[in-house]
Amino acid sequence: MKKENSSASKTPWRLLRGGIRMLTIAALMAALSIICGKYLAIPVGTVLRFSFENLPLLFSGMILGPVAGLLTGAVADIVGCLMVGYTINPIVTLGAASIGLLGGILYRVCRSLPPLWRTVITVLGAHLVGSVLIKTWGLSAFYDMPFYLLLLWRTLNYLIVGALECVALYYITRHKAIQRQLERMQL
Repeated sequence: MKKENSSASKTPWRLLRGGIRMLTIAALMAALSIICGKYLAIPVGTVLRFSFENLPLLFSGMILGPVAGLLTGAVADIVGCLMVGYTINPIVTLGAASIGLLGGILYRVCRSLPPLWRTVITVLGAHLVGSVLIKTWGLSAFYDMPFYLLLLWRTLNYLIVGALECVALYYITRHKAIQRQLERMQL
């Protein structure tokens, strides 16, 4: 009986500690996304830019789960736009949120696949829906540009960026120190 009471009394503190850690990691990933997407991006014209803003969003979804990835993406887009002075485009924000969400969902659905294929499918699926379809639709409407022309250029952009992010995420998630920390946090 005493054993049950002691484990029950530790449960709320354990959840709180995990929640604070998860919140801290999500905030760090949102900050990294803002830095990579708004300050370290290489602009190509008015609508295109090469950046790794989605890498932290994908990582957040992969390690923290789909809901945390969704929230990280939404926060990163909104706060980043406010910091730089961009107009907040709700469709683009939806695209950023969907990248984190799909990053978490696909990473869990593909759990039985080898790590490389799991990462490739996660990055490809999240970019195809979030970056290529949803964000392109939002940018096309905002800038009054032809959707299919913008879709062509953004697809090319994310084939390059997605391939680089895929390699980076594969090695990040396979790194022994990161795996130990994730096991320690029991995420």
